[in-house]
Amino acid sequence: MITGKTKLLGVIGHPVEHSLSPVMHNAAIAELGLDYVYLPFPIEPENLEAAIALLANIGVVGFSVTIPHKQAIIPLLSAISPVAQAIGAVNTVTRKDNQWVGTNTDIEGFISPLQTIYKQDWSQKTAVILGNGGAARAVVAGCHQLGFAEIHVVGRNVQRLEEFRRSWENSPIAENLQVHIWDNLAKLIPQADLLVNTTPIGMYPQVNESPLSADELANLQAGAIAYDLIYIPQPTQFLQKAQQQGAIAIDGLEMLVQQGVAALKIWLQQDHIPVDVMRQALQQHLGL
Repeated sequence: MITGKTKLLGVIGHPVEHSLSPVMHNAAIAELGLDYVYLPFPIEPENLEAAIALLANIGVVGFSVTIPHKQAIIPLLSAISPVAQAIGAVNTVTRKDNQWVGTNTDIEGFISPLQTIYKQDWSQKTAVILGNGGAARAVVAGCHQLGFAEIHVVGRNVQRLEEFRRSWENSPIAENLQVHIWDNLAKLIPQADLLVNTTPIGMYPQVNESPLSADELANLQAGAIAYDLIYIPQPTQFLQKAQQQGAIAIDGLEMLVQQGVAALKIWLQQDHIPVDVMRQALQQHLGL
């Protein structure tokens, strides 16, 4: 029952109609019996600043941030956490003392399945990351936290890649991080123990696209982990092609769940979040 007292949470992005966050967050809220509702807010980039002010004015207590706002929102916040500062991207915003405060729960979301399902010693392993946007920053930090020996980031824009590399110069991550233009992928893919797609290529509604062709994935070692941060469709073309090479596939659904759990802990000030209920709500919604 939504009333005038119901507290508002939500997700901002563009596009946002595909987002599954409302499904899982509202399932958790219902399970906990709390008077909150979680809504999607489609916000175009040019309207971001006005929208953030409006969300404050209508009493929103917290919101998730998705593509393309994870970096652009930072100057509009009063404070960001050290982890968000290190990543240079925000995915979770909370209203505190009449100010917006940002953090990033994507690291927790990303590493969770790698820590729980595929427990390994990552210290001799190589990660290859496709893309160099806000999501890639969380993945780089997550790979460093897991202890990867080498972290390779691949992008198409030389200037942005160099900016990406320089942004980590004062961090211990710099020792393990290398950046490459897309043309170098052929020599990187055979080395990859973990291959991560952080680009939006293959995401709904462009469900027939993949950041890599079958030919480009032909040299991926059997038993490597292919991880796509995209969660609609399931599986993506990228994961289908990787699985055909004998790779283990992880889709973005578990990352979505785990980063959402971390966000709800912040917003609701509760440690016990019904993660199974969130996962089941998503699986049921997707017909899995």
